[in-house]
Parts: sequence; structure tokens; C-alpha cells
Amino acid sequence: MTMTHAYAAPDATQPLAPWTLQRRAPQAHDVDIEILYCGVCHSDVHTARSEWGVTVYPCVPGHEIIGRVTAVGGAVTRFKAGQTVGVGCLVDACRQCGACDDGLEQYCERGFTGTYNGKDKHLGGVTFGGYSTRIVVDENFVLRVPDNLDPAAAAPLLCAGITLYSPLRHWKVVPGMSVGIVGLGGLGHMGVKLAHAMGAKVTLFTTTPAKGADAQRLGADEVVVSTDAAQMKAQAKRFDLIINTVAVAHDLNPYLAALKRDGTLVLIGVPEKPHPTPAASNLIFQRRSIGGSLIGGIAETQEMLNFCGEHGIVSDIELIKMQDINYAYDRMVRSDVRYRFVIDLASLKQA
Repeated sequence: MTMTHAYAAPDATQPLAPWTLQRRAPQAHDVDIEILYCGVCHSDVHTARSEWGVTVYPCVPGHEIIGRVTAVGGAVTRFKAGQTVGVGCLVDACRQCGACDDGLEQYCERGFTGTYNGKDKHLGGVTFGGYSTRIVVDENFVLRVPDNLDPAAAAPLLCAGITLYSPLRHWKVVPGMSVGIVGLGGLGHMGVKLAHAMGAKVTLFTTTPAKGADAQRLGADEVVVSTDAAQMKAQAKRFDLIINTVAVAHDLNPYLAALKRDGTLVLIGVPEKPHPTPAASNLIFQRRSIGGSLIGGIAETQEMLNFCGEHGIVSDIELIKMQDINYAYDRMVRSDVRYRFVIDLASLKQA
């Protein structure tokens, strides 16, 4: 057991504050990682503030982790000290069900172990995440980070990146396909970059016209202001795939109408209240579908990192100190970040 410095939410109403936790000693298949950077996901805010109602306190968020291997267990073969590695949203799963056999640990039928606020199989209690100086993870849930990627800007790939990459791959995006991305936040900006790198014709749907120039810089071929009824009507039957990143309940019908026959609208944002029920005619008469997607399995996440390495893709980030996390949370709630906060954990080690 090793004492580790961290920041934790003591309850749903108080700000995150310095805390210490115990990490397990590395076992045979474990990788001991010094955390260098950790991205800040909106899920962190929801969990820290118990907005999903399932948080166990104290809670140490963080599942977009980039670090350096400091030691490995005796049976570890894939990693060695000194390597730059990543840890995403999962640190374990049952490894026995059909989903796990298919490399889809995020859909584990017995429930995957989240990097934070999950059931800790080793120490009991819950897992503690990347707002800390160190983490110990089974080698099967550790990822190799391409050397050419900036490690700080690569951190959000472990959640935001794979969350967009997985549906693009599952729905078989190839060059020339028309892909829409709804929302240009931490998720959406990764969707624009990835779809563009796959050769798709990319359209951003946004409520903020001022984001148009930035969307084109990131790789969008076109920008549509979704609050403009005329612009939305002009999109009828244009898209093979639309990925909706918005986590607020809204009318899905204009996006369904924008799909070609057999097109799919994929939801990855989880709203607090359900979306209004879409018109059946928008689905039935063009054989359209509504789908959903959740992060990605370990193999697919490694594939995504390799793809990003090949294409030089990272997140657009604002680097912060650990001590600024509460300020960052408030800004995230106001959508005042372009496009992802990343914590420099050196600030916690020096505190």
C-alpha cells in the first residue's frame, strides 16, 4: 500500500479539496503508473456533484489519464518502466461474458469496473481516479500512447476521443460519406477531427454561429446553425450518419429528417430528462434508425490511439493546475472551455 496525493469531492455540495488515498501494491499483472496529466470530463462534474445519484464519497474523479510506468508486476509482458501509457474509463470487467469475449468490455454483462466510483475488486470500497499522483492498473486495461502525440493533449482521447471514434467505426464511416456532428464541445470537436481524418464530408450542427470558423479549422466542411429552421430544412436526406453529442433533451426530428434512407442518428450524450419522442414517420418511411454508443473497448481504444498517432490528432486543451479544478468545473458548466481542460499533476506533486 502506498499513500497517494489526490483531490476529492467530500460530498455533493462541497468543492473538491486535497486528500490522500492508499493505492495497492502492484500484483503480478499490475502496472504502477505515475500520473502526468488527467483530462476533465463532464462526467466528472456529474459524478462529483451526484447529479446521477450514485456517487460514493469521498470521490476522486478522472478517467482520461496519461502517465509514466514506474514499475510492473512479475507477470507483465506488455509494458516496462519509463513508457508513456494511458488509462481510460475502464480498469476491469468480468472478462468472461459475451461482450468481454468480443472485446467490448464497456458492455460487460456483469458490469465493468469504472476508473473511479466503481467497485474496487482488490481493496474493497470504490475505485479512485486520475485526480491523483499515482494509479495501479491491470496491464490488460493499460494503453500504449504513440510517442509523437503531445501527452497532455492526448489525455482526452481516453474518453472524448474513443466516445466519438467508436460509433464512427461501428457505423463504418469511409471516405466520401456524409457525417454530421451535433455540438462542438469536448466531444464534438473530437468528432469533427476524427470524421475528417477518415475522409468523410463533415458538417457541424451548432446553436452558436460564432463557432463556425473554429469548426472549419478543426476539419468541418460545412456549418449549420441548428436554430435556423431554413438551414435545417435544407439538410433533408443528406446524411449517412449523424452523431449527437448534446446532453440536454431536445427535438430529434430535424436531425432524423436530415438522414438519408437507412441513415442512423447516434446518441452519445445522456440528458437529465428523456428526449421528446420522435415522430414515427421520420423513422418508418425512410428506414432510419436511432442508435446509441458508449465509449469503447480496450482493443478499440488502442486502435483509436494508433489512428490518432498516424494522423497527428489530439484534443484542443487548456492546461490547468490541480488547485484550479473547482474553477474549471464552474467554467465547464457554462460551456466556457475550448475544448477540454487537462490537469497537470505536477502541480499536485509540488503542493
